Amino acid sequence: MYPTTITQLARSNPFQAPLFSIKPDQQQESLQIKHKLAAAAYADADVSCEYGSNKYYAFCGFGGVLSCGLTHTAVVPLDLIKCRIQVDPVKYKSIFNGFSVTLREDGFRGLGKGWAPTFIGYSMQGLCKFGFYEVFKVLYNDMLGEENAYLWRTSVYLAASASAEFFADIALAPMEACKVRIQTQPGYANTLRECAPKMHAEEGLKAFYKGVYPLWLRQIPYTMMKFACFERTVEMLYKYIVPKPRSECSKPEQLVVTFVAGYIAGVFCAVVSHPADSVVSVLNKEKGSSAVEVLKRLGPAGVWKGLFARIIMIGTLTALQWFIYDSVKVYFRLPRPPPPEMPESLKRKMGLLDY
Repeated sequence: MYPTTITQLARSNPFQAPLFSIKPDQQQESLQIKHKLAAAAYADADVSCEYGSNKYYAFCGFGGVLSCGLTHTAVVPLDLIKCRIQVDPVKYKSIFNGFSVTLREDGFRGLGKGWAPTFIGYSMQGLCKFGFYEVFKVLYNDMLGEENAYLWRTSVYLAASASAEFFADIALAPMEACKVRIQTQPGYANTLRECAPKMHAEEGLKAFYKGVYPLWLRQIPYTMMKFACFERTVEMLYKYIVPKPRSECSKPEQLVVTFVAGYIAGVFCAVVSHPADSVVSVLNKEKGSSAVEVLKRLGPAGVWKGLFARIIMIGTLTALQWFIYDSVKVYFRLPRPPPPEMPESLKRKMGLLDY
C-alpha cells in the first residue's frame, strides 16, 4: 500500500526522524557488501582508492587542512574586526568603523594580526573535522545498515559531525586562545612566538584550554549545522533545482552546486554558533573569567554583537571550505558518492515498486 499524503509530507522534513525503522534481521543480503550505500555508484568509476579506505580518509583529512587553514587565514582581517567588536563594542561600533580605527592605529599590517595561530589552529581543526567526519559517517552507516542508514541519514550527519568536532576543537583550542589574545589585547603580543610563551608563563597550560568548553558550545552546533544542512541542501538542489541528474553534470557544475549549498549552510551556522563565539572571544581576552561570568555580563543583547560580520565571514568561509574540499576530492580522484537514494529493498517494503 502506498504511504498516505500526510506520511509523505512528514518525510519531506529534512531534519525529521524516520517514521519507522528497519530491524536488523530484516536487512537484505546486499548489506554484506561493505559501504554499499555510499559507494555503489562508484563501482565502475575511475577513482584512485576505495571508499572508506585509509588512503581515502588521509586525503579527506588533507582536504580539510586546505579548506579550513586557507579560508580562515584569508578572512583574518574580518575576523579581527569581529572579535574586537565583541570584546569592545564601545570603541569598535561597526564593521566599517572597526576597520577605520584599526587602520588608523595599526596600519594595514595590523589587519593581519593573528594569522599564524589562525593558520596552524584551523589546519589542525580541518584535519580532524573533515577526516573524522568521513570516518564516523561510515562507522555509523555500517552500524545502522543500508535501509536504516537512509531513513536516519540526517541523524547520521549530525552525529558524525558532532563526534568529529569534539576532537577537532581539542586540536584548535591552544591556537584559538593565542589568536584571540593577539587580536583583542593591543600591546600584549604581536606574534605567536611572543604570545604562547607569555601565556604559558602567566597561567600555565590552563591558558590554552580554558576556552575549550565554550569552543565546544560554539563549534559543535556550528559543525552539526554545517554538515547536516550542507548534505541535505545538496540533496534538495539536485532534486528540485538542478535540471538534470548529478551523474549528467560536469565536475565544474557539481562544484557550483557545492558552493551554493555551502553558503546556505554557512548562514545558518553563523546564527546558531554566534552567542558562544562571543563568549569565547571575551573569555580568551580576560584572565581568570569563567564562561558563565562572561555570559551574565554580556547579557542577551551582548552575545549577538558582531553577528552581521560573522554571517558574511562564515557564509563565505563555509562555501569556500566545501568548494576546496570537494575540489581536492576531484583532483585526487576520490570517491564522491551522489546524494543518497532510497534502497530498492526499502521501496519494495513501502510498496513504491512493482514486483
